[in-house]
Amino acid sequence: MARAMFEYTKTILSKVSFDTTLFCKEVQKALQRLLPYEIEELKIYIQSIVQQNPDLDKCLVYLDS
Repeated sequence: MARAMFEYTKTILSKVSFDTTLFCKEVQKALQRLLPYEIEELKIYIQSIVQQNPDLDKCLVYLDS
């Protein structure tokens, strides 16, 4: 079940990557719902999205906490 949540989160993040505000909100939700090892994987995934869309780098602040 948890793995399904991780895949769902990746799908949502890719769909909202056009809007920085939505993306940041979804990142915050994901950090509350995912397991610690999934959060580490999510950080890698988000960094790859940020490389494609540099405007999203504002959301990286949530990953540092």
